[in-house]
Amino acid sequence: MPYVDGFVLPVPRANLDAYRALAEKAGRVWLEHGALQYWECVGDDVPPGEITSFAKAVLLKDDEVACFSWIVYTSRAERDRINAAVMADPRLAEVTPENMPFDAKRMFFGGFAPIVQMDAPR
Repeated sequence: MPYVDGFVLPVPRANLDAYRALAEKAGRVWLEHGALQYWECVGDDVPPGEITSFAKAVLLKDDEVACFSWIVYTSRAERDRINAAVMADPRLAEVTPENMPFDAKRMFFGGFAPIVQMDAPR
């Protein structure tokens, strides 16, 4: 089964174009190093929760939108190899937490081992 990294982060609506540009650049780098899929999604139907929610998790502000992203790899070992290569890739050297188009301190992420995977019949 594959391995998945997942991310949730707050992006100011005014920075969505800059976030998309960064995501497109980063996605190309991840895929070139061997990732199987790279997804970046902007919240479109993300209800506020009373106890938990995407908004609560990232301390979403009124002028921000929650984004949900994931990267798929063939295995955890491949994920570790690919992430090391991506972090060393000079095309992303200028990207730092200070110049990202979102507040990186409020982003959360993790690696996940799938236990069920289903695809629609073709």
